Amino acid sequence: MTDLRTIIIDDKEVEVDPAMTLIQACEQAGVEIPRFCYHERLTIAGNCRMCLVEVVGGPPKPAASCAMQVKDLRPGPEGAPPVVKTNSPMVKKAREGVMEFLLINHPLDCPICDQGGECDLQDQAMAYGVDFSRFREPKRAVDNLELGPLVGTAMTRCISCTRCVRFISEVAGMPEMGQTGRGEDAEITSYLGATLESEMQGNIVDLCPVGALTNKPYSFTARPWELTKTESIDVMDALGSNIRIDTKGREVMRILPRNHDGVNEEWLSDKSRYVWDGLRRQRLDQPYIRENGKLRPAKWGEAMGLAAEKIKGAAKVAGLVGDLASTEAAFALKSLVEGQGGAVECRVDGAKLPAGNRAAYVGTASIEDLDDAETIVLIGTNPRAESPVFNARIRKAWTRGAAVGLIGEAVDLTYDYDHLGTDRAALAAQLGVDHPKLNGKASVMIVGQGALTGADGAAVLAHVQQFCAETDSKLLVLHTAAGRVGAMDVGAVTEGGVDAALAGADVVYNLGADEMQVPDGAFVIYQGSHGDRGAHRADVILPGAAYTEETGIFVNTEGRPQMAQRASFPPGDARENWAILRALSAEVGATLPFDTIAALRKAMAKDAPQLKLIDEVAENEGETLEVTEMGEGAFASPITDHYLTNPITRASKLMAELSAGAKARGQSRIAAE
Repeated sequence: MTDLRTIIIDDKEVEVDPAMTLIQACEQAGVEIPRFCYHERLTIAGNCRMCLVEVVGGPPKPAASCAMQVKDLRPGPEGAPPVVKTNSPMVKKAREGVMEFLLINHPLDCPICDQGGECDLQDQAMAYGVDFSRFREPKRAVDNLELGPLVGTAMTRCISCTRCVRFISEVAGMPEMGQTGRGEDAEITSYLGATLESEMQGNIVDLCPVGALTNKPYSFTARPWELTKTESIDVMDALGSNIRIDTKGREVMRILPRNHDGVNEEWLSDKSRYVWDGLRRQRLDQPYIRENGKLRPAKWGEAMGLAAEKIKGAAKVAGLVGDLASTEAAFALKSLVEGQGGAVECRVDGAKLPAGNRAAYVGTASIEDLDDAETIVLIGTNPRAESPVFNARIRKAWTRGAAVGLIGEAVDLTYDYDHLGTDRAALAAQLGVDHPKLNGKASVMIVGQGALTGADGAAVLAHVQQFCAETDSKLLVLHTAAGRVGAMDVGAVTEGGVDAALAGADVVYNLGADEMQVPDGAFVIYQGSHGDRGAHRADVILPGAAYTEETGIFVNTEGRPQMAQRASFPPGDARENWAILRALSAEVGATLPFDTIAALRKAMAKDAPQLKLIDEVAENEGETLEVTEMGEGAFASPITDHYLTNPITRASKLMAELSAGAKARGQSRIAAE
């Protein structure tokens, strides 16, 4: 452990790590230091000078606390601890001077600026600035940038903190922005005036301490103090990013990330951030019944009665659990269908995930294990398309020196990696070689759904498990569906997979499984939030709530149960998913033994006690799978279009625009284009 060093900050003696910067030491001592350019997850720029402090016995001028380390402080007389002052007259005058310079060219946009009410410049000008200006000359103006459909710009407001440049280069791994010019002519710009391509570009809006970069789809729609803020969980991928949903009345106005060091840190992918417009379109807001080949609106009693009649008269009922279903909904469907002698299946993409073996269908690694990993091997996955924030975490490990290998399709992951091959033969060759370098080193094997959806998916997983056991590596299964691990936990699986569950079924209860085609012949009851593929095939439609409209548990790809809270109410006659299933069970004559969601969770926890450990990663148990022979063929990620992966994204105009832009960039230009 590093020897701590004693320093005195504002007459308070503290012991800190000598490698800390003064701004970090002050935070540890409970002293707030203003800043614009400094951010704890980005490299130090030291160019805003707002964080100035006085180092007693040091130079006769204030020092930038973000750029000076504790170990650089000289001791006082007779070896006394160094003294730092953060509120002396020198510091106060320096901060007022910095703030006056920052405001020289800043436009007086506050009444119409989207950042108003949550602006660092406003807050710090009030706290550390002066109430007058000596500047009478004309202000400079800067042309705005066109960065694409997500990020709006008002570059005259920019104070050149370079947070956006550092984020897009260091965290997102897409060096698409930079600074040109010097002094008054300095400008932040994108290279060659191009629009941004990163799947995480929305984070630069959060990082911007002024209103220079704004949330373009949200612009001029609401003020921060008008919004109701709800802490919840994202379901656009299986990472389980912590989010805050801001609503105005019944409408979701924007989605922002919350800090969670163990999951998403404080980043959020653009798909998760901007998908809220899909919550308003193509919604199912009343029950429907198909008559003469056409769907007609119906009342709840009529739709429930027909669904119950068909279930009671069925020789076999099959239940399908969709990718966005909460764990409670999956458990309720399992209880209902299995009570009628039917079969339930959540692995609707055909993934060969072994039931009841959490060490195999989740793995033994946590997301935080990536931070200390020295070797990371990706098998059958494209994490940039499947989970951009997870990919940024791998990139962070790579910047710290981790070696990354990929077996699968060669793609741009925003960092360098060793491409070890594309197919199962390459995997077998790598696993068959002795790897003494891995022994005793932190290594993580990440298996994607592209490796598990083939006929030999179980064999692939077994080989990787065996390799992990031999080299003392950790295994992490990267899921693409937010609801998959929770549904596996409650046992919503059938031996033989989705084909065995559907075989011979004359009634199929489809709980939001829109990514697969239900076979012809069966009577289909569809319960979901959007009029997508599943609704087109349905004979009865029961409108359910979207993920922002009900409380539910979602278990992320590392097996961490997290609680999503309701931020708004379902539209029209739509209802919470578990409540629909509970009401239908009474119609069927097999009433489920819970009347409240608390009672449902209590029953669910009996079958899966790990679901009680909210926000904890349980020790996953399970035997190593039996090793059988792998087949042939290349691995490919199941995600072909990052922006259109579920019914909510497909209902979003913004996601359609982003998808079209990504496709256009992927096409090779010809002739004089």
